[in-house]
Amino acid sequence: MMNPPTIGLVVPCYREQESIAELLQQVRVALPEVRIVVVDDSPDLLTVKAVEELALDGVRMIHRDAKEGRGSAVLLGMKELLSQGCLRIIEMDADFSHPPSQVAELEQGLRGRGLDLLIASRYLPQSSIENWPWTRLLFSRFANLVARALLGVPITDYTNGFRAYSREAAECVTATCGRMGKGFIPLSETLLNLHNRGYRIGETPTIFVNRLRGESSVNTEELWNAASGVLRIFLRLRMKALFFPPKNHRSNRR
Repeated sequence: MMNPPTIGLVVPCYREQESIAELLQQVRVALPEVRIVVVDDSPDLLTVKAVEELALDGVRMIHRDAKEGRGSAVLLGMKELLSQGCLRIIEMDADFSHPPSQVAELEQGLRGRGLDLLIASRYLPQSSIENWPWTRLLFSRFANLVARALLGVPITDYTNGFRAYSREAAECVTATCGRMGKGFIPLSETLLNLHNRGYRIGETPTIFVNRLRGESSVNTEELWNAASGVLRIFLRLRMKALFFPPKNHRSNRR
């Protein structure tokens, strides 16, 4: 019997049968009490089978019949973890690009610094990126610079999906995000929504490792959608500012 949940983890998956079992085992070593939701969009059931064969307590497997995108997978997993009573929620990828050994540090940093969102940023001076082709690195750096220029949130990494949320922030995200598009767009949308509502956001260094096994769900179309999605968010923000004055919701939280 596991203790009542405090920390939850959502892992979006697409054909991650080669890595998911080992990832979940390493996460459970780092955070023994964590509750886990795996949301799988694979066209087959191999990832589901790998999770079920592992037979870890406190792991919920959700399989969707179509590839609905990383953002919607995270939102679905968050809703499930909130319904279980989790007070802090982490999201991470399943391909070991996000180190499982850092999940405890991310959760402790969120709590210890009194934050609502803590991002493991690839672009802090102490961070590093390993095994990425220069074209992907150049695109990512450029996309983050453009996102910061357009959206104005004072952080360095808008698009890394290794993050920890307070319960209040997760409730806000599930209620207000997911309307701007699929794939990686909700990462910027989430960040902007929390920033504009006065939630406390911070960054911490990380080591990002390009996947060494399995099949990437990222393609040229998704990269383009992520870039164009930032522009759509910016235009929507400007239009909203013209007709509706900004409100700070944080004062009503605690």
